[in-house]
Amino acid sequence: MAKIFWVEDQSHWIDKFQETLERADLDGGRNDVLVCKFSEAARQKIALMSAEDRPDIALLDARMNGNDRAGFSVSAALLNKWPGLPIIFFSEHSGTGIEKDAFTEHRIADFIAKHQRNVEDVLCWRMRAVLRHKAVNDDAATTAAGGVLRSGDLTLDLDTWEVYWKGARLMNPDNPKRPLAPTPRKTLRCLVERSPRPVTTSQIAEYLGADPDGYSHATYRQHIKTLRRSLDTAEGGTGRFIEQCKNGYGIVSRGEQGAYSWTKVPVGAGVATGGGR
Repeated sequence: MAKIFWVEDQSHWIDKFQETLERADLDGGRNDVLVCKFSEAARQKIALMSAEDRPDIALLDARMNGNDRAGFSVSAALLNKWPGLPIIFFSEHSGTGIEKDAFTEHRIADFIAKHQRNVEDVLCWRMRAVLRHKAVNDDAATTAAGGVLRSGDLTLDLDTWEVYWKGARLMNPDNPKRPLAPTPRKTLRCLVERSPRPVTTSQIAEYLGADPDGYSHATYRQHIKTLRRSLDTAEGGTGRFIEQCKNGYGIVSRGEQGAYSWTKVPVGAGVATGGGR
């Protein structure tokens, strides 16, 4: 399932494509499509959205209510809040100065013409391509040579399964003399590898090789709590890391099916102390 943020001011296009977007196979399952009809309403909505509301991809009309810059104002608001969010312009104005400006002056992933043959299929496969390309780039950005997975200040040794946050080894938050247990470490690796896509309870059960019928969301949630506490302890136990999670960085709660995702914390955020409490 993917979250799609769609801004379109003409009702007949919404009627034509909304069902297609909801049913498109982008990341498994039916998609969640949030529609805003005007650029002003879209910008207001973006300002109020939380980290859990973060879309996976945005689909924007270019020219709305007679304003050639309306789509660009929305894309700027989206990228200001979520840098790196893939944005596609879906417009009747392909081949014009609007399309030229979209590619030369703005950070967009694609520009799709509404008036073309098999447009529903074209829209779906190009959205899949954009999401796949982003996933590949995200994986490349977090993976380093020598069997090490990195994401900002987080380092996972893929040979020993040890995890380090700002150089401090993650320990059991209830017993700082013991290392973090294997299952939370594997859970964290899965989240980082799939970042920024959310991981549901059934997906983490499959990754861990657990019985999907017996692996409950309560168990998943408990491992997430342990990870957050362990990372916070590595940062001095001040609650700063847990607060960052609430603000959309680190291990973030996602609304769909009780999922979680890893969002890279900016390097250097917080204060590293090199140990537990």
